[in-house]
Amino acid sequence: MKIDQRLHDQVAEHPYPLLFATISGAHLYGFPSPDSDFDLRGVHLLPLEELLGLETRDETVERSTIRDGMELDLVTHDAKKFFGLMLKKNGYVLEQLLSPLVVHSTPEHEELIALAADCVTKHHAHHYLGFAQRQWALFRQEDPPRAKPLLYVYRVILTGIHLMSSGRIEANLVELNADAKLPFIDELIAIKTTGTEKETLNGADCEFHAREYERLMATLQTAYQESELPESPSAKPALNDLLVRLRLGK
Repeated sequence: MKIDQRLHDQVAEHPYPLLFATISGAHLYGFPSPDSDFDLRGVHLLPLEELLGLETRDETVERSTIRDGMELDLVTHDAKKFFGLMLKKNGYVLEQLLSPLVVHSTPEHEELIALAADCVTKHHAHHYLGFAQRQWALFRQEDPPRAKPLLYVYRVILTGIHLMSSGRIEANLVELNADAKLPFIDELIAIKTTGTEKETLNGADCEFHAREYERLMATLQTAYQESELPESPSAKPALNDLLVRLRLGK
């Protein structure tokens, strides 16, 4: 995917140095609508003078704008906060870190990518189980139901199953379905990518999707129970070393 100059411009205006900025959201997941906004996520580095006072400001920086008709949403965390999230069962930040849609990168970004595998544990399954439950509830409460939350349901469950069995993060539903081979996924993706962000599923067989949801959730639960991934991350010393070097400018 060629990175639009407007994304580079948005990143260039960030008030702090960035370790990386990548594209997340529907573009990463493989089902953007023509009117989908661009979700940029990344890590910034606060200067020492921002950290030495009684209050630490700007641990999270959020910027939303429209550039020549393109809606952009940029959210970044300070390195310390982001590194801490990497050590929790937070698949979302690992997806951002490992996104192949890179707008801005540094050598430290490459270091973080190398450390990602040592942050993965079997308990990341809980992140995907919980996210799928919330999206399923959203899908069921809408009338008519929308394609987006249903695609999110399948995306997060399949990401979780893939992670438990392989130890690798894969957030793109098209890639995930190459293994899962769910025949209805391509049709759902086509509805979303040729429609709008709020595209509805008139006449959707909700009971069929309910059965698939329960089946796949059970598969993810079993994958969690049988996973040989570690119980806890081992990357903390290396992340601590990287953070100290970043703060000292080494």
